[in-house]
Amino acid sequence: MLKKVLIIRFSSLGDIVLTSLAVRCIKKQTGAEVHYLTKTSFSDIVSSNPYIDKVWLLNKSLNELLPSLKKENYDLIVDLHNNLRSRLLRLSFFTIPAVSYDKGNFAKWLSVFLKINRFFKEHVAIKYLQSVQKWNIKDDGMGLDYFIPEKDKINMVSILRHNRAFVALVIGAAHFTKRVPEIKLKEIITKIKPEYPIVLVGGKAEKNQGDGLVEEGVINTCGQYSMSQSASILSQSAMVISPDTGMMHIAAALKKPIRSIWGSTLAEFGFWPYYGDQNQDTNISFEVKNLACRPCARFGRNACPKGHFDCMMKQDFDGLI
Repeated sequence: MLKKVLIIRFSSLGDIVLTSLAVRCIKKQTGAEVHYLTKTSFSDIVSSNPYIDKVWLLNKSLNELLPSLKKENYDLIVDLHNNLRSRLLRLSFFTIPAVSYDKGNFAKWLSVFLKINRFFKEHVAIKYLQSVQKWNIKDDGMGLDYFIPEKDKINMVSILRHNRAFVALVIGAAHFTKRVPEIKLKEIITKIKPEYPIVLVGGKAEKNQGDGLVEEGVINTCGQYSMSQSASILSQSAMVISPDTGMMHIAAALKKPIRSIWGSTLAEFGFWPYYGDQNQDTNISFEVKNLACRPCARFGRNACPKGHFDCMMKQDFDGLI
């Protein structure tokens, strides 16, 4: 019987959102006390989750946390990061059962370097959950969770100056080859704006680009709001348009219709917008198929290795609406 469980996922935004399925199912199906270890920069995401009883924050060194963690007397360590640091932590708890998940790195390597596709059929969120199937913990079909604190809920009428339906357009991504080029963002805006006003969503790094896209019917919120405040904007939208980013997974957790845009990466890596079997899948993916150089990386690159960036520049956005 599980009484207390420690879940480990240090980063990043999207991956932490994808663990929410496992978090909920462990909590609801075992009644165990659930603790979560992550980096300080992601504390807001997990601290608002009612299925998490205690959050542990990693600043610099695991050694600072180990004495306190060991006092908790965990029954199970669920390592959903599975890197060197998390494995070292598991070794420190060698007397406690620990589980992890298969990242499928070899299958991704085959796809990137040899263009041989041997992917798992399961979404990464399901693979996270399967790590605890030994305890008879099963998928409840309800998809992902993202909980927006009351203090972070945005009044969109005050931003839009009306209460019409709007489209949230996420700009920017951690890697260049995941980002939609500005010329293609303008193309998207041209297609959407006759039907809906558009709210641009992004971080501080996207603020200047967002300012350059502003015109009548287009509002830039990049860099003005926190992660959860931006999630609040997504939650009130009629539709979310996003590249392969953490905000895309937040939109799926909020059960929003999504138009996902794929550049150098593939949804088949296990990271398509995940709604769960009990919810309607309202994502439509946009990608350049049968491109010989795609995928060129597992997570994205800082530049197109071929120089042409065809995986984004040849995108056809007919059917966005």
